[in-house]
Amino acid sequence: MSAATSLYSCLAVSGSGQGGLGFIPTLAFEFDFTSAILGGAVALIVGVLAGFAFAKAVTGQSLSRAKSEAAEITRRAQDDAKSAVQRAELDAEKRNLDKKEKLEQEWNTQREKLRSDEQRLGKLQDSIERKLEDLTRKEQQLDKQVEASKTREAAMAKREGELTEIIGEQKAKLLTISGMSIEEAKALLLQRVEDDSRQEMSKVVRKVIDEADSHAKEKAREITLMAIQRYAAEHTAESTVRAVPIPSDDMKGRIIGREGRNIRAIEKATGVDIIVDDTPGVIVVSCFDKVRQAVAVESLQRLIADGRMHPARIEEVVEKVRSEIDERIVKYGKDAMMEINLRGVHPKVSEAMGKLHFRTSYGQNVLRHSMEVGFISQLIADQLGFDGTLARRCGFLHDIGKAMDQDVEGTHPKLGMDFAKMYGEKEPVLNAIGGHHGDIPATSFYTPIVMAADAISSARPGARRDSLEKYIQRLEQLQDIALGHTGVNEAYAIQAGREVRVMVDARKVSDDESMLIAASIAKKVSEEMTFPGEIKVTVLRETRAVEFAR
Repeated sequence: MSAATSLYSCLAVSGSGQGGLGFIPTLAFEFDFTSAILGGAVALIVGVLAGFAFAKAVTGQSLSRAKSEAAEITRRAQDDAKSAVQRAELDAEKRNLDKKEKLEQEWNTQREKLRSDEQRLGKLQDSIERKLEDLTRKEQQLDKQVEASKTREAAMAKREGELTEIIGEQKAKLLTISGMSIEEAKALLLQRVEDDSRQEMSKVVRKVIDEADSHAKEKAREITLMAIQRYAAEHTAESTVRAVPIPSDDMKGRIIGREGRNIRAIEKATGVDIIVDDTPGVIVVSCFDKVRQAVAVESLQRLIADGRMHPARIEEVVEKVRSEIDERIVKYGKDAMMEINLRGVHPKVSEAMGKLHFRTSYGQNVLRHSMEVGFISQLIADQLGFDGTLARRCGFLHDIGKAMDQDVEGTHPKLGMDFAKMYGEKEPVLNAIGGHHGDIPATSFYTPIVMAADAISSARPGARRDSLEKYIQRLEQLQDIALGHTGVNEAYAIQAGREVRVMVDARKVSDDESMLIAASIAKKVSEEMTFPGEIKVTVLRETRAVEFAR
């Protein structure tokens, strides 16, 4: 702003404050230039002074307020500092008190622990002192006993020497009186002791056997008879056909064919031996494999009925018959499973059981025998309180190893056990299959049940047939085993080899010794012979008193 403007502003302000003099603007325009400049300078000076005064006043007030605020802030800070110091002192004092209480508690705990340890050590020390006193007292007693033992030992040694002299004198006197040497006297004494021991042993054995028989025979007989009577099976044994009838002897030539090509074709296709001899009206089919034998027999029957006989026709018929036989095997297995009511059996196991329809054992059909053993096992298990279904399964599958072909080596119990294990059968069944002939130890009650059922099925009348030569050999072997015992005079095998009766010398064998002879013969027969069922051993001792009246 210019000086003139400032001066005008000041005059205007002062004029308005004095009642609004309206002549001042007019006078301002009338002043000359110099007066204007002078007035402006004056106004400028006045304005500067007023500004300084105003600024000083404002600054003074600000300083006063600042000082008062600073004082207030300082006072508040001092108060806050004092409060903080007081709080810190209180917190420190509280922490010190807490630490003091904690230390006192720990000290009290340690003091109680030390006091209890001191008491326990005191008791332990008292116990140790008492034990030391007991040990000292026992040691004194042992010393006394040792002294007494030494005294007794010396006395016994003295007496032993005296007894040795007396025994020597007695031996000399006895040898002089009896006229026997020491070795002869010992032998006589041992013989008497052996005879006395044998008599006592015979009595004990007879008593034990009588007690066992009285408890076991009645129950065993009841269970066995119940199982046999409840299972009604046919007693006729099925025989596998070996001879094929022919309408005339001219058919033999056609079967043989030109230069034997027909019979060679049949043998090659079926794996059997065809025997064409002078026997009228039949030809014989020989083969150990009953399935192949059945294929050959049925093929021959169809070829003979058809009348066409040449190698191509033979192969065609044999192949067709073999396919039908395989289907029958599967059907036989399924029918048997349904008849015996078994579930969860693998198809391969069922097929293997179907093959047993063509197998025989001593003329007995193995499949029918297996079913019979299964039913008898179930009946015995039911009587004993075991699982009849599991027993039936064990008995039915026990001879499955007989379905294996000849190219697989091993006994039929082991083969059957391995085969059944391969197709999911569990342990009780596997042990019954592998142990029904005693090849492996029995691990369950079902194995001896199957063994008993197998013996019942094999031993019943009409179940099996054997050749005359083997029958005579078995009887002779049975009699020879009985005659091999000391004191036996005669032995006779009776009831088709189911019983052997032994006659002993009454002067050499007592009643109790006859029991031992019977047990020994039975044991030896079981170890050396193979037979179905059981063989009864009866020992007869007879004393005859003969006098003549004259």
